[in-house]
Amino acid sequence: MSVIAEQLSIQYGQTVAVDQVSFEAQAGQITVLLGPNGAGKTSTIEHLEGYRAASSGSSSVLGLDPITDHRKLTKQVGIMLQQGGIPTAIRPRELLQQYAGFFPDSLDPEDLLARVGLTDRSKTPYRRLSGGEQQRLSLALALIGKPKVVFLDEPTAGVDLEGRDLIRSLLLALRQEGVCVLITTHDLAETERLADKVIIIDHGKVIAQGSPSELMSATSSDHLLFGATPNLDCAALSAAVGSQASETSHGEYRVEAPPSPALVAAVTSWLAAQNIQLTDLRAERQRLDDVFRRLTDSSDSTGSTDA
Repeated sequence: MSVIAEQLSIQYGQTVAVDQVSFEAQAGQITVLLGPNGAGKTSTIEHLEGYRAASSGSSSVLGLDPITDHRKLTKQVGIMLQQGGIPTAIRPRELLQQYAGFFPDSLDPEDLLARVGLTDRSKTPYRRLSGGEQQRLSLALALIGKPKVVFLDEPTAGVDLEGRDLIRSLLLALRQEGVCVLITTHDLAETERLADKVIIIDHGKVIAQGSPSELMSATSSDHLLFGATPNLDCAALSAAVGSQASETSHGEYRVEAPPSPALVAAVTSWLAAQNIQLTDLRAERQRLDDVFRRLTDSSDSTGSTDA
């Protein structure tokens, strides 16, 4: 394993930000850390990067302690922050050439500029780059030293569609090269598409982990969607079909139960009895965002602060 956390806890005074978190992230995989704001994601990653001490538990990155062995790890780990730390007047080519000198065996700056789509912007001052271009440059800085582990904070935030495709291809290439990629993000669709493993944290605790397909098939909460007249009596419908029904948008309804012939019959019979026309009916397998909302809504509400 490239990254291991075992019963990791982090406190700020009396506030428990990370509460006995345990997980593993492997080489050659993309692992995504998900959680609402204040869940403990940032504190966990800052510890693994070597910048925040733990209150208890243990962790290792490439077999080393991220705090006591921080200096040894700096040449083997790449870190991408969302913003800050880059002089606004420096140009991408200059910046990458400078960073390349920090490592004994770095990537070629010109090649890396091409990989992140910034060759044509290589002489443009950082402050004149778009937000998406600045994100791609930050990713390039994380990769310049040929890291074995990469920590990425919201890598596609503020990036246009073309930039997202480029970053996605880079992440897939890193996985193919055997790099351990650990990402924090709020982009559930991107997570579902890219992640080999997902770790969901809420209130400082790991509440679920596994591959996206495992998480999406782990519960029986798939649902039935249908369209009909707006403002139906959802309480009466729920009672009739034996499952919670709600109006998700104007004239669009959702029944929280696995689709089955019996459920379809119950819904259509109730509508027929009310002389209400059904406009459409469809079964939909739950997505990762369904799982995320359900788990974080139902998790223990002991407070924590992500710092």
